Amino acid sequence: MDLNNSNLRAPDYIPLNSATGSVTEVKKNVNGQNELTGGADKFYNPTKRKRENRASTYALYKNQHLISQYGGTPWRSELRHVRPGILGLHDEIEEFYRYMQPTPAEHQMRLGVIQRIKDVILGLWPQAEVEVFGSFRTGLYLPTSDIDVVVLGKWETLPMWTLEKALLSHGIAEPQSIKVLDKASVPIVKLTDAKTTVKVDISFNMNNGVKSARLIQSFKEQFPALPKLVLVLKQFLLQRDLNEVFTGGISSYSLILMTVSFLQLHPRGGDAPSPNLGTLLLEFFDLYGKHFNYFVTGIRIKDGGAYIRKEEMLRDAADSYRPSILCIEDPLTPGNDIGRSSYGALTVKKAFEYAYMVLNQAVHSFQPATNDLKQSILGRVIRVTDEVIQYRQWIQEKFPMDNNEELSAHLPPDFECTRQEASIRSHGKRTGGGTNEADSCSPSSGPFGDSPQHSSGSSINSNSVSGGGHLQVVKERAPMVWLLCGHSRTRRHSVKLASHWLIVPIWPPTVPSSPSSESSPLALPRQPSSTAAVEASQTAVPGGGSAT
Repeated sequence: MDLNNSNLRAPDYIPLNSATGSVTEVKKNVNGQNELTGGADKFYNPTKRKRENRASTYALYKNQHLISQYGGTPWRSELRHVRPGILGLHDEIEEFYRYMQPTPAEHQMRLGVIQRIKDVILGLWPQAEVEVFGSFRTGLYLPTSDIDVVVLGKWETLPMWTLEKALLSHGIAEPQSIKVLDKASVPIVKLTDAKTTVKVDISFNMNNGVKSARLIQSFKEQFPALPKLVLVLKQFLLQRDLNEVFTGGISSYSLILMTVSFLQLHPRGGDAPSPNLGTLLLEFFDLYGKHFNYFVTGIRIKDGGAYIRKEEMLRDAADSYRPSILCIEDPLTPGNDIGRSSYGALTVKKAFEYAYMVLNQAVHSFQPATNDLKQSILGRVIRVTDEVIQYRQWIQEKFPMDNNEELSAHLPPDFECTRQEASIRSHGKRTGGGTNEADSCSPSSGPFGDSPQHSSGSSINSNSVSGGGHLQVVKERAPMVWLLCGHSRTRRHSVKLASHWLIVPIWPPTVPSSPSSESSPLALPRQPSSTAAVEASQTAVPGGGSAT
C-alpha cells in the first residue's frame, strides 16, 4: 500500500492539525460559545464544577499563591543526581508516582470512612452487600480522589432517601454536602465525610463497577507502566478541571481505557517490564493530542485492542445512540459507549497537544533557558497545590499510624511505603541524608544504560561530534509517529542535525490485506512544523509552570 495515498478522501477527512479554520470551529462546537474564537486565554472553563477541587491550578499564571509555599513540585528529590532529557523525565515520573501513592495513614483513614458508611448501611439492611470499586479498589487514587461504594440488595424502589436520612442522623455526612441524584442515569448518593472531608459516591445494584475494577487490576498486571502513567495523567486532568464528566471532561475509567489501548497497540509493545516512562508519556500526548482522529475512530479494548470506525458501535447500540466525540467501547457491555458524556473531549485533546509540545521541547532543547536541570521537567505540565500538601499533612497528624503491620493486610498489592516515604509525602519536601531511595529505584542499567535514551523498550546510541562548537549531531529515538493504514502501523526515526530534521523510516510497515484506504480510522500525521500555531488551552508560567 502506498502510504502517501492511504488518507481518507478529502470530503471525509476532517483535519485535526490544521492551524486555520477548523480549530476555531471545533472550539465553538465543543463549548458552544462564539467568543472562544479569540486568543489562547479564552479556553474551556468548567466554572460550574459541582465539588471543590483542592488540586485545581486553574489560571495559575495569575494565582501563584496556589503553589507559593511548596513550589508545586514536592516530588522532586534534592538528593539524587538529575539526569537530562528523557531520562530526567522518566526519573520524575517515578518520583511523582512514589510521592502520590497513599501513605499508611491516608489508606487507613479511607478504610475508616468505608467502615463507618458500611456500618450504617448494614444497620438498615443486614442482608445487603457493600462493595468498594473505582480507584480505591484498584489502588489508582490520588490524595483527593473520591471513594466509590455500591450497595447490593433487593428493593422494589431504591431506598436512596432512607440512606440519606441515616447518614445524616449518624453524623457521617456534612448536611450541606449530601445530595440524592435519583433522576440520573445511574442513581447515586453523593456526600462528603464529616470527619475526613473525603468525598463518597454511593450507588445501588450496579455490578459493572466491581467488574471494571477487576478488569483494571488484570491490566495492571499485564502492563507494568500502566499505574504510573495513569496517576500522572489523572493529576494532569484533575488540576485542569477536565476529569469530571458532568463538565464535559474525561472520567478516570475512560482515561484508564485510553491508556490501556495506547499500550495494547504500541508498536514496540507496551508490556515491557522496565519501560522508559518519559517516552511513553510523550507518545501518549502525541497520539491523543495530535494524531488520533476523534471524528471517525473508536477505541476497542477487548480481544487485544483495536481501532474501529464508529459505525461499528451502532451494531450493538440502542436505536437512539449517536457516536460521541470520544468513543470508547465498553469491554464489559457491548454497545455501551464509555465516553458518550465527555462532550469536552476536544478540549482535553488540546490540553494533551499542549503537554506534548512543552515536554518535547524540554527534553530535546539544547538551549540553557529550556534545558535547566534545576527546573522540573514534569512540573512544566503538572503541579501539586499547597492545599493538597497541607491536606496530606493534616491527615498524618489527625490519623497517626502506630502499627503498620496491622494495616498491611488491607493495602493494595503494589503498595510500597516506608515511614520515611510517608514523612516525605506528607511534608511536601525531601529532607535528610544518606542514600536516596529514588536513586535506587530509577533505572541506571539494563535497557536504559547510562546514555540518553528515547525508546520505551530498547536502548540507543548517542554520539556527539564537535566542530568548534558549531555542529552537534544527536541520534535519538523520538516519540513515535503513529501511521495507521487500516490495521498496519509504522514508526519513524528522527535524526536532528543542527537545526534541520530528517525523517527516515525505521522499517517498512507490514501491510496485510486490509480494508481500503478509505476506511483508515486515523489521518496520516503531518511532519511537525516549528512554526505551527497551537492555541493551547493553558498559558505557560515563567519558570516552567502551567497555568490552567
